[in-house]
Amino acid sequence: MTALVSLALFVLAGLAEIGGGWLVWQSLREGKGVGWLVVGAAILFLYGVIPTLQPIPHFGRVYAAYGAFFIVLSLAWGRWVDGWMPDRWDLVGAAVAVAGAVLMIWGPRDT
Repeated sequence: MTALVSLALFVLAGLAEIGGGWLVWQSLREGKGVGWLVVGAAILFLYGVIPTLQPIPHFGRVYAAYGAFFIVLSLAWGRWVDGWMPDRWDLVGAAVAVAGAVLMIWGPRDT
């Protein structure tokens, strides 16, 4: 159950960071207005809070492993929201990052 909670929090944090960043991007780069900026900033604040809920006890491990989720979710967001298609090297790089995250989160510990 702890692994499912951890996975859900990684995905939620990733969506908050990417979604909030996308809203800020839309406001500043695409001229969507200040409302988009304010909502994006609020969601980015939530992104800062969500990782504190992780059952994983170490800040460095949580944030390092989160990087893989960010990579995968960024590629998915680009595909489904912006219509951009990742190439095979994007996908291979994401797979390598996920393998690294799995080792960091659930790999055997020396202590």
